[in-house]
Amino acid sequence: MPYAAPEVPDFFARHRRLLERAVAATESREHWTPYPESPSKTVYGEDAPVLGEAAFREQIGRPFDLPGHPEEGRVAPEERSPYGFPLGIDYPRLAPEAAVAAAEAATGPWRAAGPDTRAGVVAEILARLNAASFEIAHAVQHTTGQAFVMAFQAGGPHAQDRGLEAVAYAWAAQKKHPAAARWSKPQRKGDALVMDKTFTPVGRGVSLLIACNTFPTWNVYPGLFASLATGNPVVVKPHPGAVLPLAVTVRIARETLAEAGFDPDLVLLVAEPPGGRAAATLALDPRVRIVDFTGSTAFGDWLETNARQAVVYTEKAGLNTVVLDSTDDYRGLLGNLAFSLSLYSGQMCTTPQNLLIPREGMATDQGHKTADAFAADLAAALDRLLGDPARAAGTLGALVNDGVRERLEKAAALGRTVRASAPVEHPQYPAADVRTPLVARLDAEADRDVFTQEWFGPVSFVIGTDSTRHGLDLFRETVREHGALTAAVHSTDERVLTAAEEAALDAGVHLSENLTGQVFVNQSAAFSDFHGSAANPAACATLSDTAFVAGRFTVLQSRRPVAATTEEPA
Repeated sequence: MPYAAPEVPDFFARHRRLLERAVAATESREHWTPYPESPSKTVYGEDAPVLGEAAFREQIGRPFDLPGHPEEGRVAPEERSPYGFPLGIDYPRLAPEAAVAAAEAATGPWRAAGPDTRAGVVAEILARLNAASFEIAHAVQHTTGQAFVMAFQAGGPHAQDRGLEAVAYAWAAQKKHPAAARWSKPQRKGDALVMDKTFTPVGRGVSLLIACNTFPTWNVYPGLFASLATGNPVVVKPHPGAVLPLAVTVRIARETLAEAGFDPDLVLLVAEPPGGRAAATLALDPRVRIVDFTGSTAFGDWLETNARQAVVYTEKAGLNTVVLDSTDDYRGLLGNLAFSLSLYSGQMCTTPQNLLIPREGMATDQGHKTADAFAADLAAALDRLLGDPARAAGTLGALVNDGVRERLEKAAALGRTVRASAPVEHPQYPAADVRTPLVARLDAEADRDVFTQEWFGPVSFVIGTDSTRHGLDLFRETVREHGALTAAVHSTDERVLTAAEEAALDAGVHLSENLTGQVFVNQSAAFSDFHGSAANPAACATLSDTAFVAGRFTVLQSRRPVAATTEEPA
């Protein structure tokens, strides 16, 4: 019998309605998600939690297998769970030059496949990642220190939402122009000039993803899937402390690509131990044409300055600011803000740091509150929220690394401590380093050198200003100069809210107003909320918008004359 090639699944047909719905959601900005955020057996299956945890536990202390992945030996990044135990996993070692060469070699058929096929394959990868959400959640928890529920949501469905959102933008952008057109220009004498033209979206080239320690999937999936969807191979460079979540991601992506008939080397992993220089080496390789980075301002600035052959998308650090003028729900304001400061021990790029309030205070439904009184009330709200150790551990998670601990220790000597950070015993992991937030009282004039630095971690400042107007001016000035990923204002005065909106537009930062319920300034919803902006120094990209995908591809055309007798194309 003649050989029959295995049938290749039509993933675009399988996911076309999902992709169309995702594009519609980016246009309407209404609430929508295809990936449920609840880690529930009724949603993901009775056995999903047990199987996911078992997959994680079975990987501890064993080599991570990536079938077919090129390797030059093994590397052990020395990952250690912030909950107190080593992971002991080693991964394929791949030199930067070899990774770029392998990625380039895999590109041709993927480029030729076209936007529909690519979007379908990427949507299938996301579907399989969603099915693996429990395994990924444990991997995220034990590399970042996030509490489990947060690790499940942010590391799984919310990251997948952001990935699909980027695919929707990429797919729509590539479909903006027709694949083919007939051009006819009438002439005053003789036949018209007729040309057949084709338009092909072509990826820019090898894409490099440089990941962070704290949100290894949430910050990576947009760039990963935007690059794949636009025809680019991707080299994934994890943070040495959080390789496992991205190794699982790479494994699933490679399996799906191979099943779809493409070279799995379209997605490669470059793991290395702490202190390695692979990120810088890769970023300067002339064949690397796209760089996505999340992390420190220093390295992000270096990438923007030196990786000149590439389109660079960065998310760095900033001074997230809250302007306090007045409120008609003081208790709700305190509770909302206390949770925002506590979530994942403030180890989020969106956690508020600078709380600006007039020294003389603000009007509330519980009477006038001076800056000192507000600071004391915020400390009390934190005490109420975190009074129960089990509940506190579920909110705070664990400190991710020594850098956070060092900043927390330094912050104890700043200004006047209103609420000292304190250890919390984790009921399940006694070795975990769990700390409550520190709140210090500063002054806008005397302590400018302090609050114009980012203090990443559970550190926030109540800063006394001359007035609300002074606070708004300070907000505008400091964010313009140092950047921010979030900003908020509390006021019952529409004139103040309007002034805050104008200040946020001037500063180039997204603004939240009067949050007192279950929506928090450091959380954003895919398909509706934008994350980051290229309008201030904290980032040069937005998750997600058209600009986030447009630089990843170009549209190339070919054209040929059509004889006058040629029939119109079908």
